[in-house]
Amino acid sequence: KVQPNDDSLTHVNGGSPPSVMLCPGQRGSGDDSLDGLSNHVPRCPLTPSLSPRKRTTSQSKTEPPLLRTSKRTIYTAGRPPWYNVTGTTFKEAFVIGLCGGSASGKTTVANKIIEALDVPWVVLLSMDSFYKVLNKEEQELAAKNEYNFDHPDAFDFELLVNILRKLKKGKSIKVPVYDFTTHSRRKEWKTVYGANVVIFEGILAFANKELLKLLDMKVFVDTDSDIRLIRRLKRDISQRGRDISGIIKQYNKFVKPAFEQYIEPTVQVADIVVPRGGENFVALDLIVQHVHSQLEKREITVRSALASAHQGQPLPKTLSVMESTPQVRGMHTIIRNRETNRDEFIFYSKRLMRLLIEHALSFLPLKSVSVETPQGSIYEGKRLCGNRITGVSILRAGETMEQALMAVCKDIRLGKILIQTNHDTGEPELHYLRLPKDISEDYVILMDSTVSTGAAALMAVRVLLDHDVAEDKIFLLSLLMAEMGVHSVAYAFPKVRIITTAVDKEVNDQFHIIPGIGNFGDRYFGTDAPSDWCESDEGMEF
Repeated sequence: KVQPNDDSLTHVNGGSPPSVMLCPGQRGSGDDSLDGLSNHVPRCPLTPSLSPRKRTTSQSKTEPPLLRTSKRTIYTAGRPPWYNVTGTTFKEAFVIGLCGGSASGKTTVANKIIEALDVPWVVLLSMDSFYKVLNKEEQELAAKNEYNFDHPDAFDFELLVNILRKLKKGKSIKVPVYDFTTHSRRKEWKTVYGANVVIFEGILAFANKELLKLLDMKVFVDTDSDIRLIRRLKRDISQRGRDISGIIKQYNKFVKPAFEQYIEPTVQVADIVVPRGGENFVALDLIVQHVHSQLEKREITVRSALASAHQGQPLPKTLSVMESTPQVRGMHTIIRNRETNRDEFIFYSKRLMRLLIEHALSFLPLKSVSVETPQGSIYEGKRLCGNRITGVSILRAGETMEQALMAVCKDIRLGKILIQTNHDTGEPELHYLRLPKDISEDYVILMDSTVSTGAAALMAVRVLLDHDVAEDKIFLLSLLMAEMGVHSVAYAFPKVRIITTAVDKEVNDQFHIIPGIGNFGDRYFGTDAPSDWCESDEGMEF
């Protein structure tokens, strides 16, 4: 029985799969060539008219845990730290390689592993995304089913290895999207970031030595060749818009020989061989158990290490504290006072934010320029030396600084990062990010209202570095910092400029800044701190 909306075959009563699956009314001829199947199109439920086209592009996707409603997206689990207190990537993503013949059920196995793992931030990377761009002559061959897409030369292994290596190290990557109907890459590439586990699947997943070095676990999906052919017929007709005669011609000329020459021999390097694909629950359970055990070995703690580090050290040279003028000290007196009402707290916080932003902009590199005044004279001035400035706020309290930034910097682009605490582990977790395109070319002003231990700021800076923002182009701004947080950020990222209006010396056992300012977010927004909210508001967080 072939399920019309599934790429796998379901066998009634859980029986073993038959050696050959035929459409109603067909009989096996005993001949290896399957060209005769094209004569039975009217009897086979595989024609385009009965199976509408569904997917025509390669599939590589990230799987952050979330729930979607009509109005909002709720992230149900966060990504724990993937770096140590020095800010360098310590915990690489665990990469599972899935290899097998065409239509062997690799994607089905991958999806069932993802479901059973129940691990946040899983990325599925498909080898189909890395077909080479065809020239005009190759395009013509592909249109006539004369191009061999199953040969190693059809894939861009150099690009694939480079992207998988970066993804394994925690970097943000862009994956090409391959269009099977036109045999070309689409202009829009898909951005993927934040992998705890990467599942990489493809027919030649084990065919490249450099690729094999990146795989922590190698799984070969072994499915009977006749079953694979039927799945391929169903998939290519319904999802890729191809005719049955062309599919069978391509199978006999390219797919079957490539499997025997390049794919089947790689079973020798597999750690696990999974017969019957997604139906083999025993094998899937073993895979999931092994991945869980490996992830447990890679767990690291950041917050407790930060709390005990750098005590008694002089403040770093990358720190700039605004001059404590009578005006600045007067505003601090108002916002630190527990009796200050919300309206006054917001008003004077905004004034302080505006001064902080203006102060921070003076550290941006400027170049000399000459302009002509309305009187016809030449004025020697300064202009920003660089492309753009982008503001990134650490939600939710950092978002309060966006208005001041927009008032000072015209047409500035904004991004957001949500970091919360896992109350079971005490560690910060990345739950959401939205960054502008090509942020790697910009100077980035990273905003948070307060910084206590520096754990959230450390994670936010690491996110920016993973998106190829230069460390010396990151400016961390905060109304109030603790010495501990300053040291944590400066030790991990010595080129990041740290700018604040004041630095307090102490952090208590609850990681609250002393004397501090209270929970900035609650005082600004007029809310009580929810038990599960853990922004970078001092008093609640890091």
